[in-house]
Amino acid sequence: MAINHPSFGTLDENRVIFFDTTLRDGEQSPGFSMNLEEKLRMAEALAELGVDVMEAGFAIASPGDFESVQAIARKFAKSGPVVASLGRCNTADILKSAEALKPAARKRIHIVLATSDLHMRVKLNMSREDVLQLTHDSVTLARHHAEDVEWSAEDGSRSDPDFLCKVVEVAIRAGATTINIPDTVGYSLPADMATIFADLRARVPGIENVVLSAHNHNDLGLGVANTLAAIQAGARQVEVTINGIGERAGNASLEEVAMALRTRHDALGYSNGIVTPNILKTSKLLATITGFDVQPNKAIVGRNAFAHESGIHQDGVLKDRTTYEIMTPESVGWSNSSLVLGKHSGRAAFKDKLKALGYGDVGDNQMNDAFRRFKVIADLKKVVYDEDVAALVDEEFRQNDSVKLTALTVVSGMGPKPVASLSLEVDGEVVEGVAKGDGAVDATFKALQQAFPHEAELKLFSVQAITEGSDAQARVTVRLEEKGKLVDGQGADPDTIVAAARAYVHALNKLVVKRARTAPEALTA
Repeated sequence: MAINHPSFGTLDENRVIFFDTTLRDGEQSPGFSMNLEEKLRMAEALAELGVDVMEAGFAIASPGDFESVQAIARKFAKSGPVVASLGRCNTADILKSAEALKPAARKRIHIVLATSDLHMRVKLNMSREDVLQLTHDSVTLARHHAEDVEWSAEDGSRSDPDFLCKVVEVAIRAGATTINIPDTVGYSLPADMATIFADLRARVPGIENVVLSAHNHNDLGLGVANTLAAIQAGARQVEVTINGIGERAGNASLEEVAMALRTRHDALGYSNGIVTPNILKTSKLLATITGFDVQPNKAIVGRNAFAHESGIHQDGVLKDRTTYEIMTPESVGWSNSSLVLGKHSGRAAFKDKLKALGYGDVGDNQMNDAFRRFKVIADLKKVVYDEDVAALVDEEFRQNDSVKLTALTVVSGMGPKPVASLSLEVDGEVVEGVAKGDGAVDATFKALQQAFPHEAELKLFSVQAITEGSDAQARVTVRLEEKGKLVDGQGADPDTIVAAARAYVHALNKLVVKRARTAPEALTA
């Protein structure tokens, strides 16, 4: 039976809505904070990917979050995906979301309230009657500010089935247009999810007039399996993230759900609007922005997803790729051609490559700086790969960073301790640092601490070559911890010490963003 939805009109009963929460739930992951410019780049990529709903953030969490939601709403003021803002079931959160979402052509207020006895008792200190009343009042208020209102039952998968049915009925009567049942702690099995949604469809009056949604966390590695089970039981919205990022072990992965629906359409038979050839570049863009690469064996987007080393497998693939590949690499954006640019490449080819890698429109100043750095790399390397381009230009797009590395000199060798001297630009002011260390990297990090005093502790230092060969760029990952807050920074350069300094500065900038944010209680769904 088709549903008439305020944001989508008449929905086909087999149409699955993709609700992406990379910018909200995904960004809550330790170390994954993004600044405004990075969020806007991701928002553009998600729109090109074809997501139906984009959860832009938690508007009341901080001034920065409000600004991000509002900026994304402005970006899609004329057309584009539905823009959603999350809030708790209280007046302040709802009004803040409504204010931030005003510019959007299509907007959704998303409110969440815990419904399990455990959460109601320990976290909310509320009775069931209190939760029922608050659900009614908050959905009613939200509907005064948006036609599209989603209500989520936090820890819904561990809620008493009878009470869950009752509170969902209250939310529908108050005007909710989407009902979301999150597996907040990733506890459920696929059979559990199927039972929950089947139970709601059988017992709740008016359930046929709303979209049912599933938001599954991956604590037991079952996020995608639970999501597919929910779809088969009647859910028609899936809440997912790029690369499966999110709280703790993450969320159901957008790319895995989308490709499962596409590859096994024979068994599932559901449609959606995801432009699958854009999956890989969106995944890589997120990895570049956050500094977190996916593991090599990650389904769909891992570098080994379409690699074959076994002789038996290689023989089969050479004869017919379908012997060992259930989908084509091209269907998700992989290509066999890596080398596309060199020192003789021009500005037009370089700009086209940036767009293909997910960087969208590039301003003239950013383009000039990025192209100059590309030429330097091209002169140093025999071949330039996509990974090289993505790594070197990303730092040129960090225009809003508070801390910028402007100069670095390291004297190192056998004998005396290495000495690092460097200059930083901090909010427009030039500061310098000089320090000795047990090694070149240690000296550099101590000089950074001198120039930009902070209490963060180094928790991880990792170096890898971006591509093969002795002329490969080094990609360095630095993890810092300050007062329980973890951030990861990445830097790339043919000089490993420079790459390390860039990574440390990237992490420092993320700490600055973290310091400005105060997460409200009951943030997650």
